[in-house]
Amino acid sequence: MASVGRGRRAVARSASVVAVTSPARVPAGGPTHGPRVLSVNVASPRPNPHSPQHATGIDKRPVERIDVFAPGPRSGGAGSGVGGDFIGDRRHHGGDAQAVYAVSRADLDHYQAVLGRELTSGWMGENLTLDGLAAEQAIVGERWLVGTAELQVTCPRIPCSTFQDWAGRSGWVREFTAIGRCGTYLSVLRPGEIRPGDAVDVVAVPEHGITIQDLFWALTIRPELAGRVLAAERFLTDADRGRLERREVVHPT
Repeated sequence: MASVGRGRRAVARSASVVAVTSPARVPAGGPTHGPRVLSVNVASPRPNPHSPQHATGIDKRPVERIDVFAPGPRSGGAGSGVGGDFIGDRRHHGGDAQAVYAVSRADLDHYQAVLGRELTSGWMGENLTLDGLAAEQAIVGERWLVGTAELQVTCPRIPCSTFQDWAGRSGWVREFTAIGRCGTYLSVLRPGEIRPGDAVDVVAVPEHGITIQDLFWALTIRPELAGRVLAAERFLTDADRGRLERREVVHPT
């Protein structure tokens, strides 16, 4: 088993990245124009009913523009990679791998139907609300040019009790996880400014084919995917790689 794993991971480390000239994954029934930023959103500190001693930054609101940057490590860094944004739980959120959070407007529309109420851009705690791009279908490690910034797809958003309280629905974490429309976190390779209406150009895509949704489910409800998802090892965070390796031992493919 160990020799097989080393072989697979050696291949993953040498996996190539393919430059692309046109973005993909436009949702069915989506716009005819290319993917773009519909809204940019930041949060101010707000009371957290789940943890009264801590404020939360889940309630993000649209603004005219944002500046994005690499915030440094989760511990001791700036937290969010978006200027003017607030992150309440710095133990589990923020840092370079979670500098920016992006969600498709189509995802918000889906959850709007599930919850039976209007969900405005920023409701999922996202910094970028996208039009015409299914964020959870992004390939782990692919690179986007957005505004004057360059971003890299890193990892999924794992739902927490704060998100469940925000949704106001019992069992929401389990329901959200099963649906799998989780959005994606991005790191900032080149800092810059992003505004509503900016194009989202997917400029490079790794050949391993592992999507953010694959990684999300491998880390949560489908541990049997861990071995296959480790094909993206080169682009995984240390924490996600370690968790997948432990799950692969328990649930070998």
